[in-house]
Amino acid sequence: MKKIYFTVVAFFMAAVAFSQGTITGTVIDGETGSPLPGANVVVMGTTKGATTDFDGNFSIEVSTASGVLKFTYLGFIPQEKNFSSAGAIGNITLMPSAEELEGIIVTGVQDIAKDRKTPVAVSTVKAAEIQEKLGSQEFPEILNTTPSIYATKSGGGFGDARINIRGFDTNNSAVMINGVPVNDMENGQVYWSNWAGLSDVTSAIQVQRGLGSSKLAVSSVGGTINVVTKTSQNPEGGVIGGTVGNDGYVKTLASYSSGILENGLSASLLLSRTGGNMYADGTKFEGYNFFLGLGYTSGDHNLEFMVTGAPQWHHQRSRATSIENQILYGDGDGEPNRRYNEDWGYLNGEEFSFRRNFYHKPVISLSWTWDVNSKTTLQTNGYASFGRGGGTGEIGEIGGARQFALPRTSDGLIRVDDIVAYNSGTAVAGFNDGNPRQQINGLYVNNSDLNDNELNTNGITRRASVNSHNWYGLLANLNNRISEKLTVDFGVDLRRYTGYHYRRVDNLLGGDVYQQTDNRNNDPNPLFRETYKSNQPWWVFGDIDDEEKIDYYNLGYVTWLGVFGQVEYNFTENITGFVQGALSNQGFAREEFFGTTPPEKTDVENILGGNVKGGLNWNIDEHHNVFANAGYYEKQPLFDAVFLNFGNNLNPNLTNEKITGFEIGYGFRSSKFRANVNLYSTRWADRFENVQSTFNFGEPDEVRGTANLLGITQVHTGIEFDGRFQASNKLAFNGMLSIGNWEYKDDVAATFFDNDQSPIVIDGVEQAQTLELDGVKVGDAAQFTAFLGADYGILDNLSVDAGYRFADNLYAQFDATDIGPEGSLKLPSFGLVDAGLSYGLALGDSSLNFRLNVNNVFDTTYIAESDTNDFVEAGDETYDGINVSNRVFFGFGRTWNLSARFNF
Repeated sequence: MKKIYFTVVAFFMAAVAFSQGTITGTVIDGETGSPLPGANVVVMGTTKGATTDFDGNFSIEVSTASGVLKFTYLGFIPQEKNFSSAGAIGNITLMPSAEELEGIIVTGVQDIAKDRKTPVAVSTVKAAEIQEKLGSQEFPEILNTTPSIYATKSGGGFGDARINIRGFDTNNSAVMINGVPVNDMENGQVYWSNWAGLSDVTSAIQVQRGLGSSKLAVSSVGGTINVVTKTSQNPEGGVIGGTVGNDGYVKTLASYSSGILENGLSASLLLSRTGGNMYADGTKFEGYNFFLGLGYTSGDHNLEFMVTGAPQWHHQRSRATSIENQILYGDGDGEPNRRYNEDWGYLNGEEFSFRRNFYHKPVISLSWTWDVNSKTTLQTNGYASFGRGGGTGEIGEIGGARQFALPRTSDGLIRVDDIVAYNSGTAVAGFNDGNPRQQINGLYVNNSDLNDNELNTNGITRRASVNSHNWYGLLANLNNRISEKLTVDFGVDLRRYTGYHYRRVDNLLGGDVYQQTDNRNNDPNPLFRETYKSNQPWWVFGDIDDEEKIDYYNLGYVTWLGVFGQVEYNFTENITGFVQGALSNQGFAREEFFGTTPPEKTDVENILGGNVKGGLNWNIDEHHNVFANAGYYEKQPLFDAVFLNFGNNLNPNLTNEKITGFEIGYGFRSSKFRANVNLYSTRWADRFENVQSTFNFGEPDEVRGTANLLGITQVHTGIEFDGRFQASNKLAFNGMLSIGNWEYKDDVAATFFDNDQSPIVIDGVEQAQTLELDGVKVGDAAQFTAFLGADYGILDNLSVDAGYRFADNLYAQFDATDIGPEGSLKLPSFGLVDAGLSYGLALGDSSLNFRLNVNNVFDTTYIAESDTNDFVEAGDETYDGINVSNRVFFGFGRTWNLSARFNF
C-alpha cells in the first residue's frame, strides 16, 4: 500500500503545467480588512486557476488579452473582475455570507446557521485557519478558541481526543458531516480516530451551541458540530503537502480537482498518510486518508458521489495513571513524567502495547439536488457506513495478578518478554512466586477463567474487542419558498444500524492455545489456536462468522424513523423567525450468542421521541442585532439504558430524557470590530447512567460490579463572549470568554449488580442507596475558559500569530457512586500559549507556503483531566494541591510541527 501511495504522490508532483501572461493581486475580507488565504481564483471559461497564499496574494497565468476572473471563498459572496491586460489588479474584496456555506454543502439537509438571521449561538472555523493552525494537533482542538468548548487529547493516542460543548460530551452533542449524523447509534460517541483525515478534506466547521438549528431530532443537548467537506466541484488545481513534527511525526498529502468540465462532470481526489509517535511514550501510530468526489451537473439536477475513509492503527494510553506513579517514573526531581504510559513495553526489542486501537469507517454517500421549479427544491442523500475494527487489551492473569499489577521494569514498563517466557513454561522471578507454568495435556493453555484449576493461573493474552457495524441511511428535504416572507421545509430521516460486538485472540504471548470458557452454547472445540492481526482493516466487507470468538458475542440493532419540518418567516426586512419540529421512533433489539442457550434475540423495543424549538432574530440596524430561542427535547435513552447489565435485560424503568433550553444573544458588526454575547440555560433531566466500580457495603470484601443510576438531572447555565478587532491592515486581535455554572440537581437513586449481573444481596436485601448529588459540580470540562490572540503581518508574505488560552473551574470526572460530602474535586487552573509563523512564496500561477506551529510554548505542566475524585486528607502527599493518588492525564508539553504546501 505504501508503494502505491507514494507512486500516486509522485504522479501529482509531476502534473504541474505553465502558461503565459501573469495577473497578480490580493484578496481581502471586506468586513475585517484582513487577507483571505486559500481563496480560489479562476479565469472564467477556462480551467486556469490559482489559490491565494497566507497573505491573500495570488498570481495567475492567462493566455488571452482580456477576460474575467472569478474569486470565491467558502463563506463569502463570489466576486468577478474584468481584466484587459496582464499585471497587478490591486485588492479584490469579498464580503462574508453564511448562505455561501449552504451552497457548498453536498447533503440533502442544510443546517448551516446564517449570520444576523438564524437565532442561535454559532462559531465558524474556515479551511484556511484549519490548514494553518491545526498542525499535528487533534482535529477537535482547533475549536478550543471558541466559547464553551473544552477539547483535550485525553490519553494522547492518535485520534483519542475528546470534546465537550457547554459541559456536554459528544454522546449528547451532535456531530455531523455535511449534515449527516455520525454519532454512534448505540452509545452516541464519536471516535475521532475514525475521522482522523477530516482535517484534510474540511472546508469549514460550524459549531452551533445549545439546541441549534438542525432540523433533525439529533442529540444536540450541548450543541451541534457540522463539518463541511470539500466537493467534486472545487476549482481545477491541486496540492502537494508535507508536515514533520516532534517525536517522529510525518504527514504527506496530495490532492487534485478537475473543476467542472464542459460536459458537467467534475472530480476531486485526496490521499494522505500520517505516521510516527505521539507525545506520550508507547503511542506509535500509522493512518491513511482518502477522499473521492465525483459530480455531475445538468440543468436542474446536480449529483454528488462521495467516499471517504481513514484506516488507522494506533497505540493508546487508555488508562489514566496516578500522579504518584508519574512522579515515581520521572527524573527524580519531584515532577511528573508527563510522557509516562503504563500500557506498553518491549517485545523482542519492538514497541508492544496492550492497548492498540484499529479501525476503518469509510462513508459512502450519493446526493441529488433537484430544482423542481423556481420556488421548490428537493434534496436527498443516501449514505452507508461500514465500521470495522476495535481495540486490544489483556485478558487473564499470572499468579492472580493482571498485567498492570505484575512487577515492572525500573522505568515502569510492562515486562512483555517475561510474560511470553512465563506463558511458554519458563520460570520468571516475581511471576507466580517464580514457579514455572505447568502444561495441561501437553499444552500451555491461556484462558479467562480465574478459577480454572489447581494451578491458580491462566496466562495473559492480548485480546481484541471488536466493535464493528453496518449503517445505512436516507435523508430527504423538500424546500418550498412559498413567498418572499415564508419558507417551509419538510423531510424524512431514515437509518438502520447493526452493531457486532465480540472478542477474539490477538496474541497468545507464548501460549499454545486459548481455551474458550465463556460460550454457554457448548462450543465443540473450545481450544483456539487462531490469532488475528489488529492492523488497518482496509477491507470492510469480510465475513466475520468464521472468526473464533471469546468472552462475549452479541449484536445490537437500532432503527430510526424520523420526520421533521420547519417554517421560516420574515416578519419584516429586519425581523426573521423560525419554528422547527421533529419526531423519531427508535427501535432497539439485542441478540445474545454466548449468554443464553440457545442464542436469543429480543423483541424490538420502540421508543418515540422528538423536539420542538423556535427563535427570533431582530437586526436593529446595520451594526446591532439581538436574538432569542427556546426548545424542548424528548431524547430516547442510549442502548445500554434500554438493555441493562450487558444482557438481554430490558430496563423496566425506561423513560425519555427531557431537555429544555433557553438562549438570548446580542451581536455587533462594524468594519473594525465584531462581537457576540450569549446567555444560556439548559436543563437535562431523567438521564440514566451505568457505572462500573468497586463497592463496599460494610462487608469485609469489596464487590466489583455495576450501578444503575436513575433520574439524573443537570442544569447548565452560562454567558459567552467572542470578538475580533481589526486594528490595522496588518494587525488583528481575537478573543473569547465563557463562564459556566454546571451542576447536578437533586439526589439520585442507585441499584447495584455484581460482575455476573445479579443484584448484590446482603442479608437478604438487594442493595440500593440514594446518592447525594444535589449541587455537585459537573466534571470533565472547564467551566471557565478564555482566549486572547493576535495576528500580525510582518511583511507582504510573512506573518506571525500567537494566542493565550486559560482554563479554570475544571472538576474531576468522578464516580457518582463514590461521591463524598466534599462534592467534586476541583483541578488546578492553567494557561497555555501557542504561536505560529507563516511564509508564502508566489511561483507563477502556483504558490509555496510554509507554516511553523509551536504549541504550549512555555512547556507548562498542567492536569487536563482526572478520572478520580480523591481529596487531600491529613498526611496525604500532594502535587500542586492535589492528592497524588488521583489518576490523571497531564496535558502535552511543548510540541512543534513544520509544514509545506505547494498549490498548483
